[in-house]
Amino acid sequence: MTLDQVLAELNSLSTTAHLAKLEHFGINSANALGIKVPDIRQLAKKIGRDHDLALGLWSTGIHEARMLASMVEVPESVAESQMDAWAADFDSWDLCDATCDLFGRLPFTVTKIEEYSLRDEEFVKRSAFAMMCELSFYSRKTEIGLFKRFFEIIEREAWDNRNFVRKAVNWALRQIGKRNETLR
Repeated sequence: MTLDQVLAELNSLSTTAHLAKLEHFGINSANALGIKVPDIRQLAKKIGRDHDLALGLWSTGIHEARMLASMVEVPESVAESQMDAWAADFDSWDLCDATCDLFGRLPFTVTKIEEYSLRDEEFVKRSAFAMMCELSFYSRKTEIGLFKRFFEIIEREAWDNRNFVRKAVNWALRQIGKRNETLR
């Protein structure tokens, strides 16, 4: 599918009722269309993986197009500079969390967790903890020692007074604890 075809498809999935709900859930709706996430996921499955399309979708600045970009992106094609640029664009918790599903599968995830946990931007910092969740859930080969290092970051950042960071810190702690009895 071309970028124009995908954008037309996204526009056809848009509803004013769902757009109105975004603000209620703390999601920035300034550049949103109002599309339910299951509909975006279904479209992503239909499209498949496509690096160039992902870059084009992200560049539109449209909230749901960016979510879709993170779902169709080819993980092997993501460079650190792209990861940094996309993280800098985060303007809501749901875009951050959806994109971290991709970020948590990259070879430089651990380095970025450490780096982003020190950043001041609310959603960039949140992404560090969302990536911890992704690693704890999907990466069964990850050593226990790495998660023990994450506890230091979690403890250090647990005092952040911003709601979306605090929630992600809590989420990461709970997700890591689910891995095994030692981490619990």
